[in-house]
Amino acid sequence: METSRLTAERIIEYMNEGKRFDGRKLDEFRELTIETGISKKAEGSARVRLGNTEVLVGVKMDVGAPYPDSKDKGNLMVTAEFLPLSSPRYEPGPPIFDSIELARVIDRGIRESKFIELNKLCIKEGEKVWTVFIDIYTINADGNLMDAAGIGAIAALKTAKIPEYDEEAGKTKFGEWTDKNVPLSKELPISLTVHKIGNSLIVDPTQEEEDISETRITICSSDGIIHSMQKGNKKELTVEEFNKMLDIVEKTEREIFKKIEKSLK
Repeated sequence: METSRLTAERIIEYMNEGKRFDGRKLDEFRELTIETGISKKAEGSARVRLGNTEVLVGVKMDVGAPYPDSKDKGNLMVTAEFLPLSSPRYEPGPPIFDSIELARVIDRGIRESKFIELNKLCIKEGEKVWTVFIDIYTINADGNLMDAAGIGAIAALKTAKIPEYDEEAGKTKFGEWTDKNVPLSKELPISLTVHKIGNSLIVDPTQEEEDISETRITICSSDGIIHSMQKGNKKELTVEEFNKMLDIVEKTEREIFKKIEKSLK
């Protein structure tokens, strides 16, 4: 069910007073929990809960040919599936625009931040490299799937092991792993989204809040360095609003970073 106009008006009224229906501040995330190692068959996996929003992320690896423009580097592919069980809004069938956009935004953030050291995933230049597949599945959709998926992808990659590879047979031994982690940089590229609703800027919207979002910016950054950026929805932003969004992302990134680090220890 779409958010009604009456509910939208009340949400905006509350936000103009610096309030939200669930009692949070405008720049406050819902409770975040991260579990890793939830799949026995994936190279790495994570479950992320943001309030009632829940996503699963799995990392798989296989050997294949490199891309023509990066013959000495491994490959990266990110996909997202919005399962019907997560919301009555989603139906079986081809990927919808939202799932395609989410996958591309997460892919760009990881790729541009060089979080995965793809040059270390080359087996034989021009012939064989490791391909990293990141698969995202929605379990419960109550807003802000973008940030939940981004956090899940980082957590899953941080725990991923490279599988055994039979050189003679030219096959990956699925279900058998080496003691080598997927080569990653030290920085954690965290994707965070700021939404504009009325005159307010908020983070981590519920589904009702996300429904009435006029515009949003998703920024992937680490230690204050911006790696990628994606604008969504049609409403324009002033320079002042954009600068405020950058400040919110910088502040929130530090808080989320601590929670991710804690969950991985």
